[in-house]
Amino acid sequence: MPAARESLLDAAYTALANRAWAAVRMVDVAAAAGVSRQTLYNEFGSKEGLARALVRRETDNYLAGVARALARGGAPAAGTRGDAAARVVAAAAWTLRTARANPLVRAALTGCWDDRLPTPSAASADPAPLRAARSGVPAQRAASSGEGPLPGPAELVGRFCDQALAALEPGWPEEELPALGSVCETAARLTLSCVVAPVAVAAAPEPGRVPARRTRPEAETEAVSRLVRGAFAQLPGGTEPGDGG
Repeated sequence: MPAARESLLDAAYTALANRAWAAVRMVDVAAAAGVSRQTLYNEFGSKEGLARALVRRETDNYLAGVARALARGGAPAAGTRGDAAARVVAAAAWTLRTARANPLVRAALTGCWDDRLPTPSAASADPAPLRAARSGVPAQRAASSGEGPLPGPAELVGRFCDQALAALEPGWPEEELPALGSVCETAARLTLSCVVAPVAVAAAPEPGRVPARRTRPEAETEAVSRLVRGAFAQLPGGTEPGDGG
């Protein structure tokens, strides 16, 4: 029942915005979605199953947004270093916006799950990447919905990096791909650092200058843009890919 499933997840997310997860009742989620409590249990099995599905949907939506940002790119000509940096800056800015607006995505990116959110048993604070899962992962993480371990900081950084590299590597000189991969990983980690420790808005302007009125989101976006562009400035060679010389 895809429609019922989405309605239930929407209802659970709305409930979480208004109260702590421990206070969210399954009967209320079902009523808000317009289905029976039995339908809810048939779909998710338990409250933890609902929490796992909700976290997975929100992180999947976040990663889909990263892909969209990378695909749209920036103003510079496609295939240039400027275009590459602009695409990753767009994905980094999307990450900051989403982390500010969505507490589940922020928790998954940082590994910090506060008392209002589903417990770490639904999403481990430091899960292993899917590509190299550790032994000893609690059995319930791989059970319930059969979807495997939920993504945490390590995997989300890896997925950001992988998506950036996949978006940029077509047409990139083959000999520079290892360096591009390293830069994408650095950019992903710098982006995560800005989520974990948001930049402070500067209070004192330079002498003789009128201070610019900037919101905290604007300051954070400017900071991550500067960091990502700095990472791309470290790419070897003085010519743009495709310049032929």
